[in-house]
Amino acid sequence: MHFKKILLLFLFASVLCGCIEMRIPNTTPQIIPIPINQELKSNQFILDSSVGIYASEEFQLSSAFLKNFIENGSSIEIQNSNEIEFILVATLKPEAYELDIQSDKISIKASSEVGAFYAVQSLRQLLPVSFENCSYMHSEVAIQCLTIKDQPEFKYRGMHLDVGRHMFSVDFIKRYIDALAMLKMNTFHWHLTEDQGWRIEIKKYPKLQEVAAYRDETLVGHYSDQPHQFDGKKYGGYYTQEEIKDIVAYAEERFVTIIPEIEMPGHSQAAIAAYPELGCTREPVKVATKWGVFEEIYCPNEFTFQFLEDVLDEVMELFPSQYIHIGGDEAPKARWKNSEFCQDFIKNHNLKDEHGLQSYFIQRMEKYLNSKGRQIIGWDEILEGGLAPNATVMSWRGVEGAVAAAKAGHNVIITPTSHCYFDYYQSENDDEPLAIGGYLPLEKVYSFNPIPEELTEDESKYVLGAQGNIWTEYMPKEDQVEYMMFPRVLAMSEILWSHSEKRNYNDFVGSVENFHKRLETLGINYANHLYEIEGRMVSLNGDTAYRLKTLSQGKMIRFTLNGTQPSVSSDMYTSEIPITKTCTLKAAVFNEDNQIGSTFTQKINYHKAIGTKISIDKNPHEAYSGSGAEGLINGVSGSDARYADNEWLGFWGEDIEITIDLNEEKKINSVETRFYNGNGQWIYAPKAVHLKFTLDDGTIVTDVKEVNLKNENLVNFKYDFKTPEDLKVTVKSLSLMISNYGTIPEGKQGAGNKAWTFIDEIIIN
Repeated sequence: MHFKKILLLFLFASVLCGCIEMRIPNTTPQIIPIPINQELKSNQFILDSSVGIYASEEFQLSSAFLKNFIENGSSIEIQNSNEIEFILVATLKPEAYELDIQSDKISIKASSEVGAFYAVQSLRQLLPVSFENCSYMHSEVAIQCLTIKDQPEFKYRGMHLDVGRHMFSVDFIKRYIDALAMLKMNTFHWHLTEDQGWRIEIKKYPKLQEVAAYRDETLVGHYSDQPHQFDGKKYGGYYTQEEIKDIVAYAEERFVTIIPEIEMPGHSQAAIAAYPELGCTREPVKVATKWGVFEEIYCPNEFTFQFLEDVLDEVMELFPSQYIHIGGDEAPKARWKNSEFCQDFIKNHNLKDEHGLQSYFIQRMEKYLNSKGRQIIGWDEILEGGLAPNATVMSWRGVEGAVAAAKAGHNVIITPTSHCYFDYYQSENDDEPLAIGGYLPLEKVYSFNPIPEELTEDESKYVLGAQGNIWTEYMPKEDQVEYMMFPRVLAMSEILWSHSEKRNYNDFVGSVENFHKRLETLGINYANHLYEIEGRMVSLNGDTAYRLKTLSQGKMIRFTLNGTQPSVSSDMYTSEIPITKTCTLKAAVFNEDNQIGSTFTQKINYHKAIGTKISIDKNPHEAYSGSGAEGLINGVSGSDARYADNEWLGFWGEDIEITIDLNEEKKINSVETRFYNGNGQWIYAPKAVHLKFTLDDGTIVTDVKEVNLKNENLVNFKYDFKTPEDLKVTVKSLSLMISNYGTIPEGKQGAGNKAWTFIDEIIIN
């Protein structure tokens, strides 16, 4: 009898525990973006079908979102009582909120609907992830009691999506907006027109739908691959005005503002293909089938301005946003230079040159939009020739444009390639999906500070915020967009919402690992590099060593130096690994029993420059600074597949002189390196390298060796130091003066812009 009672009590307890998902008390929730203040309490609130939601008229959208999320995600039915209550507190800032969870009540306080909505998004992350796909099977759930007081750091918190290169379904666009709303991001920058396709229905100009929306075929592989290959398949489409109205309304319910972008005066080849009279030559052209910057540009005649005003009229009917983005970037001037009409226009309007003409173009369109009660945003090229009076600058080529605009009293949005371009590679693994180039890992995104250090406190007030950009030349499928977006958008959301003193990268990594479960439940294809290994060569007291690290916590790294696959019995990494010879290092993350991450492989070429001193007379561009100057002589070559991992250095429009001090006289045979030659990214290998080296007798020798410029992405350079007697030369120091390609000439990719120089490991043998 006694045994039966115990058994019944045990069964009752098991059934009771099966009804409710308990949470561990006093565990800080891993909410992304992290709130400004969280105060934990010891009790729990039980959410079940006895709970009701009460909200006044001010909070109907946010309360309805919460009700639908709970009822659609579980079998719990919400009542008309007030256990969860939305409370108006007029003293809170518009996007601020307070979330107070007591054992018997949840209070959501805000001064506006949007603040309440963000409180709901935090509450959402306190619920089991199974609510996200309607699979929560219990009748109750316990929520940790706590108080959150929260508000955003920046006003503008955005993500961009290019649908000109590749187009995505209405359902996907809505899912994209859902993701932004979940992360408290409030702006969707929708890039709707491009050289490769026009994606918005304009009823007054039907050829935009019939011609401009479709290209004959699409480039296969990377632009830098030669010769170019095409798929031979017609590609295209557009969003109808009814679809756009539906998407805009959907976003408004989630407090996401959509800013449409209609590119001008460049990136307009698709429109000119539909209406050749928009171009300077008036000759027929086709919608572009490959990527890059094209010479076709709107001609500044009255037909063009009337066309653009008509287009913008229909755009403004669809999008109620304060801002309309008019592009303004990468506008080649060759057509204008060679146009008699444009040259007369420049003279008749007292413009300085073609840059002045672009400024006139932008300012005229700004005046039109201002007359309709709207404001323009343009990429930082709109600074050239004089900034439009009321324009907001979106700075992408570094932060220089933002600094100049803010100092002139203009609002700016920061989105530099160095930290905000999510079309860049996020891992150095060889199996990463094809991308345009560049290297932007999660940690670098998280390190981004949207306030340039050059700005004073007063000037920094003009920085509205920042955004991540997704350009889709190499993303034909929706799951690829998700892969490039997540988890980097998590870092961007925390940068823009959370206060800097609250942010900690190690804590964030733990939150990301936890957030993966939510992404999986939502069916989002995210990139998981948390169990991967990062490594770099370091100098320790003059000796060379290799340092490994992994983002994940509580795991171990095991490694080998002979090229064999690491196992649970391989050496455990505890500190830097001494490197004294050429070797192949392999490492992986393990738990107690198994490898749980991909294998990291690094070939190390131990040559005569390792451990010596190197200097460069220019700093590499911040977007492509790699491991610094020392990275050029650390025994590690950059990736063959991309030009901007941690081993390549990039310089923009500058000659550079690299000096290597070998510390002592060494007999050497050769010096070699390689340059990237990706003209589609405005990267041009130098034509020659000027060398200067000091022999053992003090003689200084200078020489010039041309670079063998083949039609290849990777250009190898080698200089032999052999004497006529075929003896090794003794050298103490040497320098390489590398001339930048300069301003890119007409007819080449990036014409009129400064060329990039990318250099890899300098190997001395």
